[in-house]
Amino acid sequence: MKSTNVTWHVQHVSKTDRQSLHGHKSVILWFTGLSASGKSTLCVEIEKRLFTLGMSTYVLDGDNIRHGLNKNLGFSPEDRSENIRRIGEVSKLLVDAGVITLTAFISPYRNDRELIRNLVDHHEFIEVYVKCSIEECERRDPKGLYKKARLGKIKDFTGITAPYEEPFNPEIIIESDKETIEASVEKVIQYLKVHQYIE
Repeated sequence: MKSTNVTWHVQHVSKTDRQSLHGHKSVILWFTGLSASGKSTLCVEIEKRLFTLGMSTYVLDGDNIRHGLNKNLGFSPEDRSENIRRIGEVSKLLVDAGVITLTAFISPYRNDRELIRNLVDHHEFIEVYVKCSIEECERRDPKGLYKKARLGKIKDFTGITAPYEEPFNPEIIIESDKETIEASVEKVIQYLKVHQYIE
């Protein structure tokens, strides 16, 4: 930590107070998976469903964050880890604000994802592995990134020239090359209901 002479300022409104106001628990839904596996699409659809149920939500999307907060970061292993660290800290703040936070990041390294899990209380991090074969991700390739990576125009591309470390024990697995978007959304909503994050 480079900052010195800083003190944590205690607030009078607690996380529990904010959750009570919103009428639900706050949590990080951390969607991880290969590029084009469907993370962003799933987050958008789940947020829409939660919002219609009256929940306070926010989506942190990998590309969107790199337009602003993390625009100074590249895709080296060190920059990827810093990208995830920053998102974890933002997610923690949103959880403290009582918000259901959905994040769509490749987040290829287990250690980085575990770091985020350890930032919050044990029940406030739900890892959602959006599992999809590399072949299907390449077939979809909505941004043309796999094609560029195969041509050597993008280095350090996850799944091609950089590793992706699958989660060992994610709370939820979505097989996006086998399950419909509707079924996937319902799986996450039911998990939140069964575990009493929402009613």
